[in-house]
Amino acid sequence: MSLIFSKTKSFFLFAHILITLVTSRSWCVASNVTARGASYGAVITRCTVPSTVALTFDDGPDIYTSQLLDILSEYDARSTFFVNGYQLSNHRDVLTRILNEGHQIGSHTYDHARLSTLPYGEIVEQMSRLEAAVLAVLGVAPTYMRPPYLAINGEVLAAMSDLGYHVVSASVDTKDYVHDHPDLIPRSFTRFVEGLNAGGTIVLAHDTHEQTVAVLTRAMLDEIVARGLNPVTVGDCLGDPEGNWYR
Repeated sequence: MSLIFSKTKSFFLFAHILITLVTSRSWCVASNVTARGASYGAVITRCTVPSTVALTFDDGPDIYTSQLLDILSEYDARSTFFVNGYQLSNHRDVLTRILNEGHQIGSHTYDHARLSTLPYGEIVEQMSRLEAAVLAVLGVAPTYMRPPYLAINGEVLAAMSDLGYHVVSASVDTKDYVHDHPDLIPRSFTRFVEGLNAGGTIVLAHDTHEQTVAVLTRAMLDEIVARGLNPVTVGDCLGDPEGNWYR
């Protein structure tokens, strides 16, 4: 049994290395560089650069993402998008736009899988399939990821360390997915404000929900600006140069 597991683990690691070797950046260089104050395979919940806030959006790209990008552009704001592979075939142009407009793209696995329930080999497969999907569109693959459902255990962290990923959680969860209604979305804004007041700086939201894009994002940006803070990507809020965000 252990021999079979070892071979499976080796196979998926080999597949991951093959994917990263065909990108425009050196895997060996990227995997040896860490964000300031954050190592690969460690869980990141807060920014380290003063006066920064990182708005992050999961589960896209989707039908509302282009509108979200327009709003971010109005504020000259940058954000991080943790994307799912199954979404990419219908939104290739949007994914390209995210990158071209200076935002950061991270992995949210291919199938939005709950990684904490999977064995090592299947965790790596979810990550490798997402890498291949992003690589096919952009020519690069991300070095940042967020586990769906924020579901993290030792096996997930071990896999991310082996694969060279920064693991991003959140210190402000808007719960926008349960408040996607005009009468309810103010509750997500309240959670955002309370999270900032408590020292949170990495904000979790979703570009797959209409009210998040139509109402919540602008309200969050207005609050960030009013506080004299800067809305930036996760990479920027960690002081990690853009060249390290992809391989």
